[in-house]
Amino acid sequence: MNGGPSIIRRFTTEKSNVELINSLRSNFVAAQHVEPGHANGASDPQRHGIPQKISYTNDYSSWTSQQDDTIYIPAIDFSQSGLSEERDQYDITVKLFYLPGIPASRRCAHTRQAIDLVLKELHVDSIDLLIASFPGVSFDADDEGEEEITPEGEGQPDDFDSLVQTWRSLEDLHQKGMISQIGLAEFGSDRLAKFLPQTKVKPSVDQINVKDCCVVPKSLILYAKQQNIQLLTHNDCTDILPRGTTRELLGPGESGAHILASSPDSEDGIKGDIEPQWVVKYTAVVKDRGVIENKGYFALAEVGTCIKPSD
Repeated sequence: MNGGPSIIRRFTTEKSNVELINSLRSNFVAAQHVEPGHANGASDPQRHGIPQKISYTNDYSSWTSQQDDTIYIPAIDFSQSGLSEERDQYDITVKLFYLPGIPASRRCAHTRQAIDLVLKELHVDSIDLLIASFPGVSFDADDEGEEEITPEGEGQPDDFDSLVQTWRSLEDLHQKGMISQIGLAEFGSDRLAKFLPQTKVKPSVDQINVKDCCVVPKSLILYAKQQNIQLLTHNDCTDILPRGTTRELLGPGESGAHILASSPDSEDGIKGDIEPQWVVKYTAVVKDRGVIENKGYFALAEVGTCIKPSD
């Protein structure tokens, strides 16, 4: 799934999960050329403060595409470059969300899938920074006790060996020249101190969620400075695309895209349980102007049965 317009020339304060869901819904509607609230020739409800109602066609084959056992929702045209200037004019940052409940053993393949889609979309052969976000871990800026399990996570945070295993796959992409720098999210000083000796390529960035406006523990500031790690802040949600939200987005409901079958016995869509695998967020910033020229999301979800359109 590709979420977000091809070019967004504005900054946003929306949380990533809200921005992602809104982008996906907007793209689904735009792909079918059906404007919200205009299905019956009604006036634009947004002008009158009336809640927006989304209309989808039940024939999703007309606005999606399929390659082997993968369906692109909506269909994606990679023929045109997502950048208007030469590659060296941009800083391209990618944040990869590894989602709760997905085995760490899949992450090597998932990482390559996510990066390949961004490279194809932007028509480039490398990105400047990849930030890895691991499930089940959050950073509380008010708590010197470091990381905690995020309330929206499903299950326990990754064990240490899984973190190192995932980092190895990122180091491999760095070695191949696909990623210039690698970063982490939600790592405090204790976890960094344990993690860094296990790395060949040290993280250049640690991105943390600071709730109370830049109140960062002094211990983390000092340790990051000592290790030459840049501290960045964000307002992203760790579990950015829960299973229930995905089902609602693709399901047969009033605001769903009518991709998934309405019931196990129905023939009106794809049957099976939907399970999000990963989400990637990318931004391309024009260096000399500091303008976001291209911003968007890709997400991958798997269905528990063969992904095949109904006849």
